[in-house]
Amino acid sequence: MSTTALDAPARTAPSPVNKTKVAHKSAIAVFVAPFGALFALFYLLPIGYAVWQSTRVVEREGTFGPPTEVFGGLAQYRNVLDNEAFWESIGRVLLFGIVQVPVMLGLALVFALLLDSPLVRGRRFFRLAFFAPYAVPGVIAAIMWGFLYSPNLSPFRPLTAEINFLSADLVLWAIANVVTWVYVGYNMLIIYSSLLAIPTEVYEAARLDGASQFRIAWSIKIPLVMPAIILTAIFSIIGTLQLLAEPQVFQSFTSSVTSDFTPNLLVYSTASVPNPSLAAAFSVVLALATFIMSFTFLKVTQRKAFQ
Repeated sequence: MSTTALDAPARTAPSPVNKTKVAHKSAIAVFVAPFGALFALFYLLPIGYAVWQSTRVVEREGTFGPPTEVFGGLAQYRNVLDNEAFWESIGRVLLFGIVQVPVMLGLALVFALLLDSPLVRGRRFFRLAFFAPYAVPGVIAAIMWGFLYSPNLSPFRPLTAEINFLSADLVLWAIANVVTWVYVGYNMLIIYSSLLAIPTEVYEAARLDGASQFRIAWSIKIPLVMPAIILTAIFSIIGTLQLLAEPQVFQSFTSSVTSDFTPNLLVYSTASVPNPSLAAAFSVVLALATFIMSFTFLKVTQRKAFQ
């Protein structure tokens, strides 16, 4: 026997890749099927119908002929691009979001940090007090605040007589106050839940190093709950572009809120004309804008987090 054969390492056959077999496939399918059916019926199907409806146009035979819907291609989307009221409403809610979202999330973060601080007493009471406004439906909250803003109905008449919160210059920020009052507790609860998931050993090590409560909150708590803050910011961006209930209620209190005040109000009023095809085109463009803004914000924040 040659020494070459003895010195050569023994060749072993490549081990087959162990593929984990999924057990109970039929049971998984049974449990997933109801969700899949409801998801397709109430989410995918309406989206598909809206896209199909946005490609329809109405034609008439002669001046007084019966209207018939025919395929119009991208004609409705050209109408959307030429509609100044739609883009003005988009700009209005973007201005709303640039101011309202940071204020709301800042308050939510401060409240969550206060609840998580060992210096605060009565956490259960304040947790319930901060979250209680979210239990009030948005329509009810808008009606309540509308009466508080109204110069003739408000119990704070000396203030509302001097400052007209329902004027064209201030009504947007009056609505922003309602939205902040309703949703700050909801966002606070998400951030607070993330704070509770941080191991206490991290805080103990920081205290041993002589860190104050403010230093712990700034250098440890806020960075660790940043994913929760990003999540609430994405939810807020989506909610801002879909603003409907509060402005719609405020229409009964002031003429400053027009039928094209927000994109969703414009969609609602357009569908009521009725012009469902143009309303569907508005909805599709709004959905795409919401997706692009949310996805861009998520990618930007993730890139900064990994730098």
